Amino acid sequence: MKIQLQTLYNEYLNIKWKRGLSPVHTEPFEYGLYEDDSADLFLSGHSEATFTNWMSELRPEDPYYGSKPNGMPVLADIFNQLDVYDELVLYYLLFTLNTTMSIHTHNSYSEMNDWMKNYSFFQLAQLNGLSSLNDEQKGELRDFFFFFYLYTHPVNEETLYACSFREQDLIHTKTNIKLEHYFSAFHDHYSENRDKYGEQFLIAPHEIQACEQLTLELLRIIEGKSPKLSMPSEEGLEAVVDLINNVEQMLQMYAKNRTLVFDVMRNFLADPRTGLYRNHCFTMLLQNYASYILYFNFDEIHALVNDFRDTPAWCGIIINKIFTDAIFIHKIMRKNAIDIREYPNVIEFFDEQAREFCL
Repeated sequence: MKIQLQTLYNEYLNIKWKRGLSPVHTEPFEYGLYEDDSADLFLSGHSEATFTNWMSELRPEDPYYGSKPNGMPVLADIFNQLDVYDELVLYYLLFTLNTTMSIHTHNSYSEMNDWMKNYSFFQLAQLNGLSSLNDEQKGELRDFFFFFYLYTHPVNEETLYACSFREQDLIHTKTNIKLEHYFSAFHDHYSENRDKYGEQFLIAPHEIQACEQLTLELLRIIEGKSPKLSMPSEEGLEAVVDLINNVEQMLQMYAKNRTLVFDVMRNFLADPRTGLYRNHCFTMLLQNYASYILYFNFDEIHALVNDFRDTPAWCGIIINKIFTDAIFIHKIMRKNAIDIREYPNVIEFFDEQAREFCL
């Protein structure tokens, strides 16, 4: 059965941002809600087995604890360059991938991390279609987004730096194993040898294959091999969502007349309607402005401040959301050795949180 990732993604957004839309058919997976408002993808017909936890009992023993490991990786016959340390890292990467569309409850710190992980996931699929950026720029942004996708999960340092891109393939750098090949072999091994593992997992071989298909769909999004995901629109959000779903359009519009992009922000702020999803989309647009424009020319922030000079309250909202809703801009400033204190026209709009973050 073909996994309709866009349909699943729409359902994820519906639940996460409480859009109130009727559930849609997403066989063989379906979202189940917990009492704390978190949610997970369950395999249809199972009350316990989820896309994330079906393999929890298959986690390799941590070779960094206890006596020196003398075992072999489960897939050593297929990947003879693999050791038990690599096996654990690859398990962590698989787990990270499979939690992408889980919905969690958070404190303020973990909420930001979760937002950035999912923002980075969405952006990784957008890059290949951009003709306004050259290959080097797209490669920089791909590494930037993939770093944050892992960093904000969070993962340990070894896992954070374990992979690299070779063209459009993610590989485990130490062993030169493509993640696609490893994850396929992992699922195939357990579906073909289901009877050997007793109660270590509860799902049937065809359900393991469904999990494999979804895992690989998520991986292809990150590698830029799949059609990009789209954010669904709603009344009053059309202009914002159009720019989110088409970064090329935003970059071309900005190059032609940057005020046109600022007008989309202005019109959003002039609309009295509120809602979690509306705020999420506006935050995405502002972080796109940071990631695709300020990343390559931070001084463009002067144009933003000047354009909103006559509406200082709106300018303050935009500046503070850029600097406090995510930490992308802080990484950009460090990368480019930018001292924000040299931008007094920006600092004057900082609220207390932005000052605490930046000064």
